[in-house]
Amino acid sequence: MSTKAQPKNLGLPTDKKITVTGKVVDAETKEPLEYATIAFFNKEKNKIIEGGITNVNGEFSIPITSGLYDVTIEYISYKKITLSNKNLNQDENLGIISLEINLEALDEVEVIAERTTVEIKLDKKIYNIGKDLTTAGGTVSDALNNVPSVSVDIEGGISLRGNENVRILINGKPSAMAGFGDTSVLSQLPAEAIERVEVITSPSARYDAEGTAGILNIILRQKETLGFNGSLNLTLGNPDNAGVSANINYRTEKYNLFSNLGFRYFSSPRNSFSDTEYFNADVDFDRIIEDEDVERLNRNYNASLGMEYFLSKKTSLTGTFFYRYGEDRDTGINFSDRYNSGSFDEQTRRIEKQNEDGNNYQFALNYITKFDNEGHELTADIQIESGSEEQFTDYNEDYIFTNKTAPEPFQIEYITQNEDEKEYLFQVDYVKPIGENSRFEAGYRGNFENSVTNYLLEQENLDTGNLEVNDALSNIFDYSENVNAFYTQYGTKFGEFSFLLGLRLENTQLKGKIDSRLTSAELEAFYGFPIKTDFNNNYLGLFPTVNLIYNLSGNSDDSEESITLGYNRRINRPRGWFINPFPSRSSRTRVFQGNPNLSPVFASAFDLGYLKRWDKLTLTTSVYYQYETDSFERIEENTGAQTSDGIDIIRTIPVNLSTNKRTGTELGLLYNPNKWLRLNSSFNFFQFNTEGEFNGKDYGAKNTSWFARFSSKVTLPSKIDWQTNVFYRAARQSAQGENQGIFSLDLAFSKEIFKDNATISLNVRDLLNSRKRKSLTTTEFFERYSESQWRQRQINLSFIYRLNQQKKRNERRNNMGGDDDMDFEG
Repeated sequence: MSTKAQPKNLGLPTDKKITVTGKVVDAETKEPLEYATIAFFNKEKNKIIEGGITNVNGEFSIPITSGLYDVTIEYISYKKITLSNKNLNQDENLGIISLEINLEALDEVEVIAERTTVEIKLDKKIYNIGKDLTTAGGTVSDALNNVPSVSVDIEGGISLRGNENVRILINGKPSAMAGFGDTSVLSQLPAEAIERVEVITSPSARYDAEGTAGILNIILRQKETLGFNGSLNLTLGNPDNAGVSANINYRTEKYNLFSNLGFRYFSSPRNSFSDTEYFNADVDFDRIIEDEDVERLNRNYNASLGMEYFLSKKTSLTGTFFYRYGEDRDTGINFSDRYNSGSFDEQTRRIEKQNEDGNNYQFALNYITKFDNEGHELTADIQIESGSEEQFTDYNEDYIFTNKTAPEPFQIEYITQNEDEKEYLFQVDYVKPIGENSRFEAGYRGNFENSVTNYLLEQENLDTGNLEVNDALSNIFDYSENVNAFYTQYGTKFGEFSFLLGLRLENTQLKGKIDSRLTSAELEAFYGFPIKTDFNNNYLGLFPTVNLIYNLSGNSDDSEESITLGYNRRINRPRGWFINPFPSRSSRTRVFQGNPNLSPVFASAFDLGYLKRWDKLTLTTSVYYQYETDSFERIEENTGAQTSDGIDIIRTIPVNLSTNKRTGTELGLLYNPNKWLRLNSSFNFFQFNTEGEFNGKDYGAKNTSWFARFSSKVTLPSKIDWQTNVFYRAARQSAQGENQGIFSLDLAFSKEIFKDNATISLNVRDLLNSRKRKSLTTTEFFERYSESQWRQRQINLSFIYRLNQQKKRNERRNNMGGDDDMDFEG
């Protein structure tokens, strides 16, 4: 019986199953590389048919079908290795495979990571925050002050293009981290937490209609690196500033754990000065000079913990928990010098002590399912936030000197204020691509906020020495803001032209109840205007958006050039402190009082933008126009009442004026001529014209102003980086006065140490100690010159140590934020 010769194995794949094993390590450190990718390219089928990744020990064991393969081993920022024409017919161990760092690719990653870049989308500008040395050891507010179009005043107030009616979002949503709309909380979060800032001057229908100036969406860092990584940040500064924060992340193919812990102790002394001349002949003093110094001690703790779990390749569920606790201990001493006809008649000293303890927590749950890889997806979010604040303040004023005979002593005052806040967010978004270049979106967002403020004022009875409740000022204010919104939008691209059209329907309910010991009639008599003690106002509005972009550069690889045009309608809802009619007591002679009769502001805005990007230079410019109705304006007026020692009490109150027309232009330049030099500058010029009256007085005003910033970063010998930031805001006028210009200069130096695993930096913010607000206010009753400095010159020394993050190795940007944009870039 003859035996038929068996054919030789020619390297063609068969059905035989084998296992290929090996280990991947760093060529320099010999450390195992977890999640390195191994791919098997079938020579006959001309495609990759098998593959896998290494485990925590850098080892792999991959079952494949025997055959002839090219085997590639890859790891981010390392040189790829290819084992060509491997004839794999039986189980085989490829041994230890050493990968070398790709220095060229690594340099490219470093440049992108260090410099601030700008991207133009249909509805926003995205500033990827580089390694800003001047904010090392600083706060989110400090980092925002270096973003073009954005400015942060000396009291932490944030404005966009000179307009303070800006909406702050964290990762695309309202957040307890932004303090329920109180932007001062941002001065308590570390700047290192920011990945990028989205400046949205023409928001699409997907976003809240809140904020007539637009939206600032702060995207926080979240590591995507597979495996374990983290960092430790230490800061010491003067005035006293000590902070420590750490983030720890662990990611596998199935889940991602991320956390951040932080503590900060800082002293932030502030000071103010005012010189007021009164025109009323009936007052005891016609000129009063006040000089106040405040010592502020703050302790803040924050912690966040989150987990993203991948239910499948298309579906994930993410839960996060955030908690912040703060303690403030402030002591202010205010000396008041009083004159009459040029004669120095009296001096008093007012001591204010304030203790404040507050905490916020937030729980968020996000679900996302992707129906395919083309962008067809459904997301759902639930967010629950709660905060409480307890504040105790006592005022004690005494005479240092007086010409009066047996002057009446001042009352001791005690204020107890408790505030509880709750917010609930429910959101669903659906995205459906249509063809290659079009997309349809629709969704719902419900945002429900409630705050209850219990305010108790006790004053000394000068006859008995006992404390008695002030019935006119003590109150409980229960305020709710409920917004239900539905939106839809459609975007498409025709060649070099793209557009995004949207419509948002929002119903706003502003509901409040004032529990006071006084009746409505008594309150009206006390405050001088009708006060609604129980109100429930509803506003239904349509908010259309149009965003267009035209790519002038076509398919050119040498440069990028585009024109954008946007229109949107916005709303600005009054916050609780603008509504509460009970005045503050930080000064006996000057009080702030809310107005429960305020209605929302509506605005229409147009924006025309241009971008031109060359190899080393990026130019952005735009012109804009905004028209507001019932715009807010803070008015100062004489209440007609006087203190016990004969001084007029001046009230500041927000009111709805008729219209506000705002026009402006901005210009930005990013220039990176060499790796050792990076330049960044921006200029914003604007004019607004306000028309309206209150209580029969015309408060119309026309104002022209501008602000500019310049930043340079130079790499010195020994790899030392030097950064300079300069900011100037020109003088501007208000309805009743003028604010002088403000100049500030920041310097910083840093150096990578410990084989680039750590960074040490030294920065000085406001080097010349010139960041002061100076203003002149003139009314028919008084004229006042004032100066205030919210924070003095600050020097910080910061140290950051990175674990498994050398030179940004293996890090990929995470496009988080909840508010995806049309991917039609300019």
